[in-house]
Amino acid sequence: MSAEGVVAREIRRRLEEAFAPQTLEITDESERHRGHAGWREGGETHFRVLLVSAVFEGVPRLERQRRIHALLADLLRERIHALSVRALTPEEAARADPGG
Repeated sequence: MSAEGVVAREIRRRLEEAFAPQTLEITDESERHRGHAGWREGGETHFRVLLVSAVFEGVPRLERQRRIHALLADLLRERIHALSVRALTPEEAARADPGG
């Protein structure tokens, strides 16, 4: 696993502070988008996030996305071209991965 860059570390810091996640996985997928819109040398333009938090209990999926996007709004405007988010409650995560 490679070290996180500046943008990934900032995403992690904000999400940890706001959602106290049980699980937080941030994957920089920028290299997969080389040559496509929004890609920049050095990466950190395209991210995939898995966030599992009890904070999401009773919160509709669309609202979870809105909260995360609001928290990262400046990064989305200035640094991040694409952000894929999977935001789950611990119960939903357990059902999605019964062996884990």
